[in-house]
Amino acid sequence: MILLVFYYHPYQSLAKVGILDKAYTRCDQLSGGQQQRVALARTLNQNPKIILADEPVASLDPITAKQVMEDFVRINKEYNISILLNIHHVDLALKYCDRVIGVRAGEIVFDGPASTITQEQIDAVYNGTKVPTMGDGE
Repeated sequence: MILLVFYYHPYQSLAKVGILDKAYTRCDQLSGGQQQRVALARTLNQNPKIILADEPVASLDPITAKQVMEDFVRINKEYNISILLNIHHVDLALKYCDRVIGVRAGEIVFDGPASTITQEQIDAVYNGTKVPTMGDGE
C-alpha cells in the first residue's frame, strides 16, 4: 500500500499569506504581523483540515490585525479549511467570523451566528449573565 500525502511547497504557502518577498528574511527581522503570517504559512504547508489559532492578533496594530484576519477568512473560503480562533477583540470577531461562542469563567454564555449578536449578548459575556444559545432551542 502506498500512501501519498500532498504538501504545499513552502513558497506557495508564503505566497498564500502575502509574504513571499520575505522568504529569505530571518524571522527575527520580521514584524509581529509578518511573524504571524509565517506561522500561518507553516501551518498551511502541512495541508490541514482545521487551523486552531490562539490570540492571533493580540499584539498587532489594527492595520496588521485586519490583514491577518482577512488571511484567515480567505484561507477558509478559498481552501475550505475550518478556522477556530480564540480572540478577545469583539469588533474583529463580529466583522470576520461566521459564528461566535462567548465564554465566561469556562462556561458558554452565548453561541450563535456573528450576524445575530446583540449588545445585550456581548454584555452578558463580560458581565456574567446567561443568554440563550443555539443549543437551547433557538
